[in-house]
Amino acid sequence: MGRAAQRVYTDRNNIRRLESLVEELPANGHVVLLLNDGSSCDGVVVTRPNVQLFRDADEHEGINAVVRLERPDVPAWSQDVWLDQIARVEHLDSCMASES
Repeated sequence: MGRAAQRVYTDRNNIRRLESLVEELPANGHVVLLLNDGSSCDGVVVTRPNVQLFRDADEHEGINAVVRLERPDVPAWSQDVWLDQIARVEHLDSCMASES
């Protein structure tokens, strides 16, 4: 993945929100992501995401992060979701407290 993002964040409140979402997305956790646009997606978190430095289309530098979901029952399926698009995380297993 490149270092380009549609949206980047520099204010502390938004960065804290992204960091909080990272904590809710442990590796191998089965989750449903409820997105800001009203849609949702579910899958298993491949690896815990990390907030990183990106640039938007106007070359502003800021923070964002991506989580990749996969489904063991559909090997060819995966989806990358920008953390700033997540309204809420629902956990479908007990993996929240640990990471393998």
